[in-house]
Amino acid sequence: MNIEKTREGNKLTIKLDGRLDTNTAPELEKELKEALPGVGDLVFDFSDLKYISSAGLRLILSTQKTMNQQGTLVIENVNDMVMEIFETTGFSDVLTIKETEPLN
Repeated sequence: MNIEKTREGNKLTIKLDGRLDTNTAPELEKELKEALPGVGDLVFDFSDLKYISSAGLRLILSTQKTMNQQGTLVIENVNDMVMEIFETTGFSDVLTIKETEPLN
């Protein structure tokens, strides 16, 4: 999995490419621990995320709890497969997921 971070002031955007699973979640967790101090707005860009496992879901939930104390977390560009996982697990009710705007 590739992790691309972009910081603008107190906003951090993290774009994930690949699979967020048991093998890759620890890498993202390490990146988040280093990057989150001072972040007020965290955006996950899932446009290139292919799959998320229970380990990835746990990490997203943990990050949501952290951001509830220091700002906001928004997930955007979620593909149909990942959205189905969010809906099946109830995460779509807990997370702020920005709808992808259709291209004209």
